[in-house]
Amino acid sequence: MAGADLLGKLRRFDAYPKTLEDFRVKTFSGGALTFVTGVLMIVLFVAELRYYLATEVKPELFVDSSHGQKIKINVDVSFPKLPCLFLSIDVMDVSGEQQIDVTPNLIKKRIPPPDVILDGATEEPVEIGKDEGKAAANAPVLDPNRCESCYGAETPGLTCCNNCDDVREAYRRKGWAFVDPQTIEQCKRDGWSDKLKAQHNEGCRVHGFLEVNKVAGNFHFAPGKSFQQHHVHVHDLQAFGGKKFNLSHSIDRLSFGTEFPGLVNPLDGHKVELEELDAIMFQYFVKVVPTSYHRLSGEVLATNQFSVTKHQKKVGLGGESGLPGVFIMYDMSPMMVQLTETRRSFNHFITSVCAIVGGLFTVSSLVDSLIYNAQRALQKKIELGKAS
Repeated sequence: MAGADLLGKLRRFDAYPKTLEDFRVKTFSGGALTFVTGVLMIVLFVAELRYYLATEVKPELFVDSSHGQKIKINVDVSFPKLPCLFLSIDVMDVSGEQQIDVTPNLIKKRIPPPDVILDGATEEPVEIGKDEGKAAANAPVLDPNRCESCYGAETPGLTCCNNCDDVREAYRRKGWAFVDPQTIEQCKRDGWSDKLKAQHNEGCRVHGFLEVNKVAGNFHFAPGKSFQQHHVHVHDLQAFGGKKFNLSHSIDRLSFGTEFPGLVNPLDGHKVELEELDAIMFQYFVKVVPTSYHRLSGEVLATNQFSVTKHQKKVGLGGESGLPGVFIMYDMSPMMVQLTETRRSFNHFITSVCAIVGGLFTVSSLVDSLIYNAQRALQKKIELGKAS
């Protein structure tokens, strides 16, 4: 008896009283509305589930306190109308460090003119600065222990110049212009002039990476052998007989550090096409923002994002001062962005699902009641009209 009384008292708190099946009225509009409501519930539930399972990235901003680090710059730049033989890549920064005619970690590949297929030997990618010293096929066999003259450009680190590249390097270290390769025995033997003619209409692709200090600086792609003369950075173009260069280029990839999900590199896919042979200096002013990306797994990626502005100008005779080429001027932001991957709360997911189900059920009930009462009122008016 006590148990029955307890159940009876508990029944009074029922917030969901049921009606008898005989008193329920089922209508076509109610069935259609139930079907539409069910479909909407499923669609919204799936959308909420996808939103819950997706990774959310939370950004935060800090002052960058790191120092003494290196930055890896990934590059993939093509010059469809500038031969590899003419191209030099240099790096310099505000700390005074310079990398002249960079060769490590960068590879250049010759791009043949349209409708021309290079032979198997020249199709292979070669390191920058190392593709110019191949001897001609009919060159005489030379003593491997020889020590040929550098024509007065000998330095403590380079006392023998056994090929044209050695002579050019010795001249560069001395700050001398490499004027006439035909007067240099090693260059005549290596077929320097023939190589200039062979690559006349070719292009060049440069890809790989650079390692630079984490300070403001620049790296540039410019024609001519580079060297320092009286603390001034110079590119020697005299060896090319005053030839003008077409600096059309495409930047297929330029990034600072490791890539992460959602990263946008604003210069990727950028192209510049020139019809005339002009001495033009292309400048890209890059603002690098150090970025720390924290994955859900706990892995931390130390990388960078950047923004860019562009400028170009004619240099030389009739133009402004400067050097023809493509210059990437980069500067470091004092602020650092931290991006953290997070998962959304399961409690939030359950609350949203309940809100979807309850809200749709309530709204559909109101709509169904409105339609049903409207139908009954209309039916009564019709019956009264017939009776009168």
